[in-house]
Amino acid sequence: MMQGYVNQAYEAVIPIVIKYGNKLKSVNAVIDTGFTGFLCIPSSMIAELELPWSYRDRVTLGDGSETLFDVHDATVIWDGQIREIEVNSANTDPLLGMKMLRGFRLQVDTVQGGLVMIEALPNTNES
Repeated sequence: MMQGYVNQAYEAVIPIVIKYGNKLKSVNAVIDTGFTGFLCIPSSMIAELELPWSYRDRVTLGDGSETLFDVHDATVIWDGQIREIEVNSANTDPLLGMKMLRGFRLQVDTVQGGLVMIEALPNTNES
């Protein structure tokens, strides 16, 4: 099980460790249920970790506009396990998306400082 907190803006935040080679970076990511990818981090973090570029993807934003994102390969520590994921580059605070939560239960106590819990669902074949 993983734990986070609800910040002053009532956003659910979870710490996540991004790894590439021998570089590690711990970030607090806002859980964004409208984001269907794994993780989105600023280009400055991608450069700092030297994450390899994979491809460019066209995405539709919440306001209906379309934009292009560079997608990079990364490794994260998720629920105590090493997991290979795709990371989108965007000039935003780190966002954790629904692909990262697939196969997990999300519980949020929606008060400032409230508990955010993510735990693996039993008997699921999701990865």
